[in-house]
Amino acid sequence: MTIDVSAGLPKIRVLLSVALVSWALGGASAAPNPAPAATNSNLASRGEYLARAGDCVACHTAPGGKPFAGGLYMSTPFGEISTPNLTPDKSTGIGAWDDDSFYRALHEGIGLHGEYLYPVFPFPWYTNVTREDALAIKAYLFSLPPENAPRKPLKFAFPFNVREGLLAWRTLFFKAKTFVPDPSQSPEVNRGAYLVEGLGHCGECHNRRNVLGASNWSGKLEGGEIEGWYAPNITSDGREGVGHWSEDQIVTFLKSGAAPGKGVALGPMAETINDSLRYLSDPDLHAMAAYLKSVAAKEPDKVVLPNEVASAKDAHAYLTHCASCHQTDGKGVQGMIPALAGNGALTATGPENAIRAVLGGLPATHDLGPMPAIGQAMSDEDIAAAINYARSAWGNTAAPNAGPGLVADLRRQTQSMLAGNLTKGCPPIGDPALTQAITAGNVATRLKNVDYANMLDPIDAILPVVKSSDPNASDDAIVNGLTAAYCPLAEAQAKGAAATRAELIGNFSTLVYGQIKKGAMRP
Repeated sequence: MTIDVSAGLPKIRVLLSVALVSWALGGASAAPNPAPAATNSNLASRGEYLARAGDCVACHTAPGGKPFAGGLYMSTPFGEISTPNLTPDKSTGIGAWDDDSFYRALHEGIGLHGEYLYPVFPFPWYTNVTREDALAIKAYLFSLPPENAPRKPLKFAFPFNVREGLLAWRTLFFKAKTFVPDPSQSPEVNRGAYLVEGLGHCGECHNRRNVLGASNWSGKLEGGEIEGWYAPNITSDGREGVGHWSEDQIVTFLKSGAAPGKGVALGPMAETINDSLRYLSDPDLHAMAAYLKSVAAKEPDKVVLPNEVASAKDAHAYLTHCASCHQTDGKGVQGMIPALAGNGALTATGPENAIRAVLGGLPATHDLGPMPAIGQAMSDEDIAAAINYARSAWGNTAAPNAGPGLVADLRRQTQSMLAGNLTKGCPPIGDPALTQAITAGNVATRLKNVDYANMLDPIDAILPVVKSSDPNASDDAIVNGLTAAYCPLAEAQAKGAAATRAELIGNFSTLVYGQIKKGAMRP
């Protein structure tokens, strides 16, 4: 099973209102010192970078909607909240906002008409951002074409729909401020602190939280559970955090979603890297890495190892379901299957990300093979046992705290193509050139009647056609694209059996990867 090393170094899209977060790490481009005067064009360009760094578009764009026009419903424990229109439309967007109003929203969490903003909008972090950077973002947003998109109604139950009730929350948990550099730290670390603690709002996911959704600053960046995912410890902790990562490895991970010897990103973190982090400059990313490595590690939790009976049961589950790929020593296969020994998804405080990988599988990425959703054919007890074994074997010292109840909860939440249980059906291939290449390969016809015993021949016939039709397509893209093309056929062949769908799709995806890697392509 292919497992992510750190399913979320900093941010991954804000979803927590008073108590819940989604993922999205961003950063700010400017140092905390005032910037020199700039032309409107330069200011908007700088603001575009800042908006990209903060991944603003992720929350303020509805599925299929216009960028920044709002309309996305975000789930919280208290109901659903819709995101507002950020285009310069004067009646439904922010076209009527002046500089002071826009800055007050970011700095104080107060809207145009003096209303308190819900902390789904991460103003407890944005308050650190300088006025200059805030107004650069405004300049960029005002350069966009206006979209008439009225805000959708909030779906909060009483008393959470009463904004005045937020005064108590603000009194307890919020104080407006602006970032002040630490004179004892280097300029690079201070810049990283500004990025991480400002627009990046990494702690929105990686800090501990209390029952009212406020970040527990005594647990800064020490990890937390978010919508069934675990945002790991990203302090300098050498066991659970990034203390054993080099600065270059952190930067590589933030840019590409993978770091040599550390694993790959999955889930919302992968989306954040694709939509936001990969666009940040190297100096910004290095500054963030330097700051993360400067954050003091928490005192290690007491590790409780499983007893002999549990260890034997856990080992049996791992050897039965996982060892054929990841090996009995947890070292995986170099360049194809990542090691589980020392893998951040397993050494993290929470087991959620590892469980998600087992249940939902993982697509091919960074030249690593896809992971079938083997959990679809495993019991909740066996998944918990296998995860617990991997968390406490080969030098991993994480507590074996995966339980069948947690697995059952995550099973209900996990949907993926490899798991074969997407409620909206199979996803499109996406890339037009690859779509055309797959069409040229006559994939639907060639794969129509494949089964477990005869997958290799049609795969061998398809691959050279796809490669020649789209020579720029990466191996990862071909594996995932062909899997998407096969998905509806697997749906039909499985006749409604989810475990069968998952097995068919997983086998096919793995075989495509294997044939590409060994060059088995017949004309």
